[in-house]
Amino acid sequence: MSLTIEKPSNMPLPDLELLVTAISNTVRWRMLKELTCGEARTIDEMAKVGGVSYASAAKHLTQMCRTGVVVCGRGHLYQIHKPYLPVPGQPVVDFGHCVLRLDSV
Repeated sequence: MSLTIEKPSNMPLPDLELLVTAISNTVRWRMLKELTCGEARTIDEMAKVGGVSYASAAKHLTQMCRTGVVVCGRGHLYQIHKPYLPVPGQPVVDFGHCVLRLDSV
């Protein structure tokens, strides 16, 4: 099965260097996979998913927020920035530069 994703031409792409840095860690991959459900998560929830401490999870989430990959909303809830989540609930994230398939993380 082929997945075709069309992005609006006006959608900004994240900075490639920051993106590569943000996704170059297996803890962040696990967090991103959890966030593909489309639901916002707390730092505590992300710490459990990542298998790290609260402080470490906060640092990882901050790193992903700096790139615009993840956004922090009301109540300090984190989620993948909606333009990058093509099909909520699917373990696929399209950053324009690359498409991550997170189903084997």
